[in-house]
Amino acid sequence: MRIGIDARFYGPLGKGLGRYTERLIHHLQALKPAEEFVIFLRKENWEAFQPTLPTFTKVLADFPWYTLAEQRGMPRVVAEAKVDLMHYPHFNVPFFAPRPFVVTIHDLILTHFPTRRATTLGPLKYAAKHLGYRLTLSRAVARAAKVITVSEFTKQDIRSYFGYDPKKIVVTYEAVDPFPETMVDMPKVLEKYDIRQPYLLYVGNAYPHKNLEKLVTLLQSLPAEQAHLQLVIVGKADYFQNRIRDLVQKAGLNGCVRFPGYVPDAELSVLYRQAHAFIFPSLYEGFGLPPLEAMAYGTPVLSSDAACMKEILGTAALYFNPNETRGMLAALQQLERTPALRQQLITAGQAQVLQYRWKNLAESTLRVYQDTFA
Repeated sequence: MRIGIDARFYGPLGKGLGRYTERLIHHLQALKPAEEFVIFLRKENWEAFQPTLPTFTKVLADFPWYTLAEQRGMPRVVAEAKVDLMHYPHFNVPFFAPRPFVVTIHDLILTHFPTRRATTLGPLKYAAKHLGYRLTLSRAVARAAKVITVSEFTKQDIRSYFGYDPKKIVVTYEAVDPFPETMVDMPKVLEKYDIRQPYLLYVGNAYPHKNLEKLVTLLQSLPAEQAHLQLVIVGKADYFQNRIRDLVQKAGLNGCVRFPGYVPDAELSVLYRQAHAFIFPSLYEGFGLPPLEAMAYGTPVLSSDAACMKEILGTAALYFNPNETRGMLAALQQLERTPALRQQLITAGQAQVLQYRWKNLAESTLRVYQDTFA
C-alpha cells in the first residue's frame, strides 16, 4: 500500500499541527512498516524532513493553506503521486481530494466559538471565512473513510455535531515532547523576564476560548495572604494577548502580571519547574497539552473541568468551574493550605504523563491506514 501524508504543516512552521505531523511521521519511520509513504511538503519545510527509510519519499506540494491554489493544486499533485490512501492531518481537505482519505480533526473550537471576538477581520470577511470553514469541515468528515481525533471528548463532539457512526471515528492520543536538557541558570532566567516567586504560570495563546480574563479576575480576588502571587502568561504577543494586557492595565495589576512573550524551550522548562502552580482556565480543548507539559516538569496543575480536561489529566489535577472565579480561588487555596496535596499532585502528574506516547499514536494511526485499505 502507498500512503500519502499532507505534511505542509510539518515542523515549527505549523505550530501545534506541525508538531503533530512531525512526530507522527518520525515515529511511523521508527516502526519500519511494510507500506510505502509519500510525504507532501512545502518549500519552507522541504529540508526539515529527511527520510531515514527508502520507503519514505518526499513530494513538493507548495500550496499555501486555505487558498484557491490549495484547492486546485493539491488534488492534482496527490493524483500524480498515485497514492492508495491519503492522510490529511487537518480539516482543510481540498473539496475535490481523491478518495479514499482519512482526516484528523483535532477539535471543533471554531464551531463552538464562532464569535467576532476571535478574529481581527471585518464582519463580512469573517462571515465568509467562517462559512468556508464549516463547508470544508463538513465535506471533509462526510467524505473521509475514517476520522482520527485526539480525545474521546472530541470523538463524541464530532459524533454529536455530524451524527456519524462512532466506528468511523478513531481516537489517537497525542503526547508530550521533553524539552532539551540544557545547563540553564534558573535564577538568571527568572531575572531576565522580571519574574518573582511564587508565581502562577499559564502557557498558550490568548484566544477568547482560553478564558484568560478569568485569571485577571482571580488576581483581583486574592485575599491578603495570597496577594504576593504573580501571574506569568507565556505566549506570542498578538492582538488577542494585547487585549489581556489592556485588561491588566485597566485593573491596575501591571506589577502582578508578566508577559514574557515567546520563551525558548530551555528557558520555558525553567518557568515550568519554578512555578508555584500551572493554571489552565480554558473553556474548550481538543486535547490540552500545556497542563501535561507542566506535569512532566513536576508542577501542580489547577485546571478547568471543561471539555476533555478530566479525560486527559485524570486525577492528577485540581479542577474548577472556568465560568466562575470562586472555584479557581478555592482550588488555589486548597493547594496553599495542604502541603501533602501538592506532593500528591506532582507524583500523580508525572505518572499521568507516562500514559501518552507518540509511539502509541503512530501505531494506532498505522492500524487506521491498514484497516481502511483492507
